[in-house]
Amino acid sequence: MSDTALGFALFDTAIGPCSIVWNARGVVRTRLPDGGERAARDRIGKRYPTARETSPPAEIKRAIDDMVALLKGEPRDLTGVKLDIADVPDFNRSVYDIARTIPPGSTLTYGEIAERLGDRSLARDVGQALGQNPFPIIVPCHRVMAAGGKTGGFSAPGGAATKRRLLAIEGVRLEAPSLFDSLELPGN
Repeated sequence: MSDTALGFALFDTAIGPCSIVWNARGVVRTRLPDGGERAARDRIGKRYPTARETSPPAEIKRAIDDMVALLKGEPRDLTGVKLDIADVPDFNRSVYDIARTIPPGSTLTYGEIAERLGDRSLARDVGQALGQNPFPIIVPCHRVMAAGGKTGGFSAPGGAATKRRLLAIEGVRLEAPSLFDSLELPGN
C-alpha cells in the first residue's frame, strides 16, 4: 500500500459497528457507530472516494482488536497505534498527545490539558480540538471532562450520552446528569 492509498474496514463492538480508515502511515480516521454499516460505507465513500474496503494489515487489525476489547470493558493501551496526523493542526496534535496519556478508567478536564500545554486559558481551545478529533477511542476524547465533574460536550453520534456510556464501560463513576446539563448558559 502506498503512503496515500487508503483502506477501510468496519468492525463490530459492544456499542455497535465502528469504522477505521488507514494508509501506510497509520490510522487516518476512526468513527463510532452512527446509522449502521451502509451509512458508514456511504460516509467513508463521500469523504475518502479512493478508499477500498479490505482486510486490515496486522498493525491495524491489532488496533481494531484492542478497540473491540476496550469497548467491552477490558483495559487496553492504544498509545502505540500509529496515526497519520499529516493533516492535523499542530495545536490539535499537542492536545491529542496529552489525551492519549489518559488511561482507561481515568479522566482529565479541559483545563488540566490546557494547563499541561502551558496556559489554562486555552481550555475552550482544547475542547474545540477534541471536537475535531478524527481518531475517537484511539485518542480518547471521551476521557476529557468539563470543570466541576460535568461531562462536557462530545461531538460523536449520540453526544454526551455516548460519552457517558464509554466512560461507564471503562468504570468511571459519574454523577447522574441533571435536567440542566444539556443547556448552554451564557458565559459557559
